Amino acid sequence: MKYERILKAGIKSLNCLYGIMKKAPTKNRMLFISRQSDKPSFEFEMIAKKMRKKDPDLQVLMLCKTLPGGVNSSVKSKLSYGCHMLTQMRAIATSKLVVLDSYCIPISLFEHKKTLKVVQMWHSMGTMKKFGYQILNQAEGSSYELAHLMRMHKNYDAIFCAGEGYRHYLAEGFGYPDEAVTIMPLPRMDLLLDKDYGAKKKEEIIKHYPKLAEKPVVLYVPTFRKEEGAFQKALNDMVNGWDDAFNLVVKKHPLSQVEIGDGKVLTCPEYSSFDLLFAADYVISDYSCIIYEAAIMEKPLYFYNFDFDLYEDLRGLNLDYLKELPGCISADFTQIMDAIRSGQYDYDRLRRWRDTYVKMTPHATQDIADFLEKML
Repeated sequence: MKYERILKAGIKSLNCLYGIMKKAPTKNRMLFISRQSDKPSFEFEMIAKKMRKKDPDLQVLMLCKTLPGGVNSSVKSKLSYGCHMLTQMRAIATSKLVVLDSYCIPISLFEHKKTLKVVQMWHSMGTMKKFGYQILNQAEGSSYELAHLMRMHKNYDAIFCAGEGYRHYLAEGFGYPDEAVTIMPLPRMDLLLDKDYGAKKKEEIIKHYPKLAEKPVVLYVPTFRKEEGAFQKALNDMVNGWDDAFNLVVKKHPLSQVEIGDGKVLTCPEYSSFDLLFAADYVISDYSCIIYEAAIMEKPLYFYNFDFDLYEDLRGLNLDYLKELPGCISADFTQIMDAIRSGQYDYDRLRRWRDTYVKMTPHATQDIADFLEKML
């Protein structure tokens, strides 16, 4: 195929260029790379702060840039990201340690100095949805040929996951044996368990949206879907059947084009779904990993699975959804609303489920810093 020949030629050229870059001396530097955002995450910052305390002479560099649309992005976006990749390559070639929270092409594609260590800490507390090598040649996955050519997720020295319950699924998604995965919850756990931080964040949000103090807050965090017709209808059903005794905050995915069309529904664009957990009394989702974070805070969970059969066919899930999840599960929103209104919830079941997938620790960031220090 012409496309494949061009890609192989490009990879060969970049490999030669990277070989030259590797001749530069290694610096006492720790490099963070992400394509989840155009700015460093709060978790990168939390880890960096701990590492600087351990070694004041340690250089910390963060390279964060998104590629909206991925392989379907515009030519301009691809060129811009290509230039950014050259910056990544120079930094990788002269760093001691790289920490990722997403797939990084230069890390997986090239052969690195033997002294370089790479840690993949991924960007979610859990992995309910199948991904990576679990869904090759499927509707929402990459092709086997492209994954092989791009050496997808290769060259990791350590992979972090939040708990034993999903160690195997994470390893499978990255294409590694289970023993390559280390149980190491993300730094966000420290914030989720910090009562003072939570109280201040909630106060900040309510100051911005005073009506949230008037009634209990229900936060709805749906998963992004490429085809949103069924989602639009389900969201309309939710809004039309909403009980005005509760506030509704809908935090849809940034790429979602669905319309809410009701002024009573808040979207709180200034705040992330993570931030809004601190103001929420109840959480509704479907297949989003926000449920693990909500469970850490012991927020009652409800599951609006209006497209369950289709989603399972297209993407697949890493748990027995209908048997395992701790809360009302329904494609009929009236049942979700009735369950919230009842005030009844099985918190023991929530904790048992959470503890299966997440190792609870009050010092997650320190644990990560101690682990990384040994790799430098």
